[in-house]
Amino acid sequence: MKRRSLTLLLALTLLLTACASPKKEDAQTSAADLTVHFFDAGKADATLLTTADGAVLIDAGEKGFGKTILAYLEEQGIERLDYLIVTHFDQDHVGGAAKVINNLAVGTVLQSNCPKDSEEYEKYCKALSNAGLEALTVRENVTFTLGGATVTVEPPRQTDYSEDESNNSSLIVTVENGTDSFLFLGDAQSERLAEFLSSERAACDVLKVAHHGQDEPLLSELLAVTKPAYAVITSSDEEPESAAVVEALEQCGASVLLTREGAVTMHSTGDGITLDVSPAA
Repeated sequence: MKRRSLTLLLALTLLLTACASPKKEDAQTSAADLTVHFFDAGKADATLLTTADGAVLIDAGEKGFGKTILAYLEEQGIERLDYLIVTHFDQDHVGGAAKVINNLAVGTVLQSNCPKDSEEYEKYCKALSNAGLEALTVRENVTFTLGGATVTVEPPRQTDYSEDESNNSSLIVTVENGTDSFLFLGDAQSERLAEFLSSERAACDVLKVAHHGQDEPLLSELLAVTKPAYAVITSSDEEPESAAVVEALEQCGASVLLTREGAVTMHSTGDGITLDVSPAA
């Protein structure tokens, strides 16, 4: 009888031990070997996510920058984008998209809900039509996987904003890879950031700072929640980031990386991020 009780106790202990396995270990198993490349695109956004299973481009810089993106993709041996995400339709985010769509296979295009009357937007729409693509206007969260990484695209909650309508309509993208996390804020300004912060949020390892590092009233609140280890700012020498923003980021413990000083490439294994900064062109 004692032996039977001991056997049952041992089995129960093993079961509880298995159930209590660390979450980090589980996350590690499903993580991808992820590379995130922030282009040196001046005061414009273009970021490429790649794994062995595919590629995602978030924004495409100014008009003319599509050629640079295509050259980099060719150099990396990438012949297809699984997703193109256009966070909003300002020219410094959608400008190079037509060139990319016209010259590369693209699986799915996700876009903001606030069109603009501009040459860049018209060329983007024409390129979609020529390629037989119909962009999905994101009106509720869209989640997909890239290898073992999970990408979530969040839409704006309003159809119009009192100020900076295009910027405040920015799609916000989060990428979770094992225990590593990335947050891309597009050009979100006060109203959009307030929406974002109104839901429960977790800290991130890497923050793509909103609106090219321009100061925002909600910056302190955002940093208190996100607590980034790295902060990437897309700016130019002609239109540099706010010194106050850099100071706030550094005070919260973030290493600040400026793409105007060179493209920034990060490698995530799911339990740590390594960094490579290229010299400015």
